[in-house]
Amino acid sequence: MPVAGQVSDGFPVGNFFKAPGTPVNPKVEVSWNRYYTYDGLLEISQQLVKAYPDLVTLESIGKSYEGRDIWVLTVTNFSNKPHREKPGFWIDGNIHANEIQCSEISLYTAWYLVELYGKNSFITDLLDEKVFYIAPSINPDGREYYMRQANTVNSPRSGTIPLDDDGDGEKAEDGYDDLNGDGHITQMRRRSPFGQFREDPDDPRRMIPVKPGEFGEWELLGLEGLDRDGDGQINEDRIGYYDPNRDWGWNWQPDYVQRGAYHYPFALPENRAVKDFVMNHPNIAGAQSYHNTGGMLLRGPGTREDEHLYSRDDRRVYDALGELGDKMIPGYRYLVLYQDLYTVYGGQIDWFHFGRGIFTFTNELFTSYLYLHNQPEGWFGSQKDQYFFDKYLLFEDAFVPWEDFEHPQFGAIQIGGFKKNFGRINPGFMLEQDAHRNMAFTLHHAYHTPKLEIHEVTVNDLGGGLREVIAVVANTRLIPTHSSIDLINSIERPNYISLEGASVLAGMIVHNRDLNLVEEQKVHPSVIEVGNIPGMGFVTVKWIIDGGRNFNITVDSAKGGKISYSQP
Repeated sequence: MPVAGQVSDGFPVGNFFKAPGTPVNPKVEVSWNRYYTYDGLLEISQQLVKAYPDLVTLESIGKSYEGRDIWVLTVTNFSNKPHREKPGFWIDGNIHANEIQCSEISLYTAWYLVELYGKNSFITDLLDEKVFYIAPSINPDGREYYMRQANTVNSPRSGTIPLDDDGDGEKAEDGYDDLNGDGHITQMRRRSPFGQFREDPDDPRRMIPVKPGEFGEWELLGLEGLDRDGDGQINEDRIGYYDPNRDWGWNWQPDYVQRGAYHYPFALPENRAVKDFVMNHPNIAGAQSYHNTGGMLLRGPGTREDEHLYSRDDRRVYDALGELGDKMIPGYRYLVLYQDLYTVYGGQIDWFHFGRGIFTFTNELFTSYLYLHNQPEGWFGSQKDQYFFDKYLLFEDAFVPWEDFEHPQFGAIQIGGFKKNFGRINPGFMLEQDAHRNMAFTLHHAYHTPKLEIHEVTVNDLGGGLREVIAVVANTRLIPTHSSIDLINSIERPNYISLEGASVLAGMIVHNRDLNLVEEQKVHPSVIEVGNIPGMGFVTVKWIIDGGRNFNITVDSAKGGKISYSQP
């Protein structure tokens, strides 16, 4: 039997018996099988702060276009050192309005970290050593619009700034025409003796094209809606035209080069808020931006012309992490954005890597592989698999049944089709597993941000009161203190390795200790500037000092944190 007060996995805790890898009796109960509104996300965040004030804080980093706060959770062990002196990791989601599970997976990460702290050694060490900055939704206006207004599975991408989509001088204000008032923009069909579609005999809900030389009984009219201005287009000027992931200040291009760009880099207030926060937190060494869909672990660059800026060493870091993710998340693939997907100018992933030197992944959440565990066809898998999955696993809950409607322009039609909450986002019972696997990948990415250790301090007596102090500073994780683009463009300050408590006569970087090959730093020799401490590597420095038997050595690295050693 366990000792009184001891928690054992082998015995129940109250009315619960622990499942491995999950908190058995969390302080903050959250159902991870549904989606939360803006207010719902905030409520969970506030509950985490209340339950774990020593591990999490909550702050607004700015306002959205419509004035909503953009919330960021800071998660770490606040009691051992200031969070700015720890390697930082940024997580965000929901930059695209319809990619809503990104918020739940970001918030699941914060919840899991605090609920497992002190109960799991990996999580405990992680929050002792690192700090997480988690923004569940960086497009709160778009999230609310997607949930509360009529939309399709693919809309809106952006927030709610009205734009003239088709160039007719009219800007969208109301979005789609929800003819049957169900909150979903589905499809319209009409009976026709010359139709090109017929009902699938295996599932009459599904429209399939007829064979060449045949006529079917149905004509597909496109998305549910009206032609409001008589130009032959339905649902033009819809909300969601611009793309907030084309708004970042690296290789930005205007709309006529790449559709979706807004006025200029960081024109959107939400992106400016993220940019300002990241700029003010130079300790951020790794980042994860969640998107959907397709089951991809993407690294940059977004364009072919930037590939040469990824050094061999940096690619090795990405490859090691990406290949780990391949194994951790079934159906997901580690890919390069421009090479395996499409070209993106002004993308967030490039600004984080090239503009700030941060090792960054974009995970495209969910994959149709998860429907029936077969290889997907296209973005959402085969249509036939979707209908099968909905029929046999969701009991047709994802489909609006075809129903008659008298259209003011098309006459007698029917409206029906898949709902906006199916295709890109996880069905409820599949959400928590995807959240956990993606969170686990992200935590291992964060684990490999720099961990600096003063591995060795050697003191040699040189005579005449002089001594030689040699310090070896190791980085025991994959990610260096400075990426290659950081070193090329001098994005972040050097690492400072300093000695205090003695008169420093000379300071130098040791390039070869055996051959005594050194590079002396003649200005301010007590604080040696080291450009980079490589991942899974080390640097050696040396001082010549006079006096000071009890000296201190401090390593101060923007992305590697701050550590100290005291000579007894």
